[in-house]
Amino acid sequence: MKTPLTVAVAQLNCVVGDISGNARRILDAVTRAKAAGADVVLTPELALCGYPAEDLLLRPAFIAACATELAALAVEVQGITALVGYPAEVEGVRYNAAAVIRDGRVVDTYFKHRLPNYEVFDEERYFEAGTGACVFELKGVRVGVNICADVWESGAAEVAREAGAELLLVLNASPFHMNKQQRRYEVLRERVADTGLPVAYCNLVGGQDELVFDGGSFALDPDGGLAWQGSVFAEELALLRFAEGAWQDRQLPEPRPVEADVYEALVLGVRDYLGKNGFPGALIGLSGGVDSALTLAIAVDALGAERVRAVMMPSPYTAQMSLDDSREMIRRIGVRYDEIAIEPAMRTFAGLLAPHFAGLPEDATEENLQSRIRGMLLMALSNKTGAIVLTTGNKSEMATGYATLYGDMAGGFAVIKDIYKTFVYRLCAWRNAQPGGPVIPDNILTRPPSAELKPDQCDQDSLPPYEVLDAIIAAYMEEDLSPDEIIARGYPEADVKRTVGMLRRNEYKRRQAPPGVRVTQRGFGKDWRYPITSRYRDA
Repeated sequence: MKTPLTVAVAQLNCVVGDISGNARRILDAVTRAKAAGADVVLTPELALCGYPAEDLLLRPAFIAACATELAALAVEVQGITALVGYPAEVEGVRYNAAAVIRDGRVVDTYFKHRLPNYEVFDEERYFEAGTGACVFELKGVRVGVNICADVWESGAAEVAREAGAELLLVLNASPFHMNKQQRRYEVLRERVADTGLPVAYCNLVGGQDELVFDGGSFALDPDGGLAWQGSVFAEELALLRFAEGAWQDRQLPEPRPVEADVYEALVLGVRDYLGKNGFPGALIGLSGGVDSALTLAIAVDALGAERVRAVMMPSPYTAQMSLDDSREMIRRIGVRYDEIAIEPAMRTFAGLLAPHFAGLPEDATEENLQSRIRGMLLMALSNKTGAIVLTTGNKSEMATGYATLYGDMAGGFAVIKDIYKTFVYRLCAWRNAQPGGPVIPDNILTRPPSAELKPDQCDQDSLPPYEVLDAIIAAYMEEDLSPDEIIARGYPEADVKRTVGMLRRNEYKRRQAPPGVRVTQRGFGKDWRYPITSRYRDA
């Protein structure tokens, strides 16, 4: 057997805009890979500048800084080959590029062919498409380069094969959503079947605003079989040996429930949002309900109990059960906990507004005031301490408008904004089953959910059952089904029309909501762009 070609897959957590810091991360991976005997290091897409850099890519100084840092990095790469993703500019044209660096210089450059412009991607806004191949030889193996979307469609991989490639190395920044890894396998197997080329796929890891990149880098054999998969939701430097046209290493993943992936995505999203933006800690308004309980558990797992503070703000409508359940969860989880009763503030606001509300019946206005008092208190604590407020609204609430502007929507990061209410319960059950024992009291999971803004209030008094509501939202949002098509699936016509109507009417609220982690194929963020002002009606 020939001496194997050793490929180091550097699954890195890069920071958008930290060009010098990212260069150090890449160089550290190169140095460790060289010491371990690797021949080539594969890094993620646009690792030098971070992904997605969005409109930073339109700033000439940003592109120039990347070029300067790439040149400095190249000088340090000796005795090994490195593939480094970066934004290139050639004669005034920008490209999503991969530099082939060896012995102190850039010896070749590949420009990405396929520029995705769907879901969360806007690459046509920033880049021009490349057309050429990049193939280089190492240890007798002809190595071709592709970048992410190049392998999601036919064309670019075939260009590499026609240029003589025997192995395809792919730089990726593929964001997470539920069941995404299986889709990656399917797509890459199509490219392998089309070209006969074995593949190593290096994916970015880490949180970037509302996106989470899950890593899960992998390698496929010439027959499309999975030879190796790396860690998920963690950085890793893995060495893979390639000889006689196939991968010589075998490491296959253990099956994972979708709840594990989603929970870890939320934890990583919170950890990186706070860490990369320099927040010292997190504040959470605890209510005794399931949404704030899940948010608290995620925050503690992401940051540690010492960086999390929970505040319970009871009103006259808060049940003793809610106080007891909140205190029990605090006992289990060990964060700082404070109680601030809001009844005095409610009386003050009622007195201030009484002359202006004279003759008008009580309605949702008084309920929303309670939420806004709580939001004001949390934001005051945030201003004073520097800790960020994590909001607790879920996707079902965001869709239907069951959230109060400047109240429970007040905060800096919406942890579970892309989690349907039904899935909130699944995540709680999964977290409670982990080593260390349950952290969320059973009573929180079994009692009917309620905002507790008036006596004997329950969510289901004014909403369809959550299993029906969530299914309707998912069909309308993620499958783009019309109300008639959803009704044809067997859902009650009144529930469908009401839910779609609420979803449509509350776009103005969602535009003012904080960012939050995206875990479904379509969340209320970069990939949901509907006008606030619109007369189109489909329900």
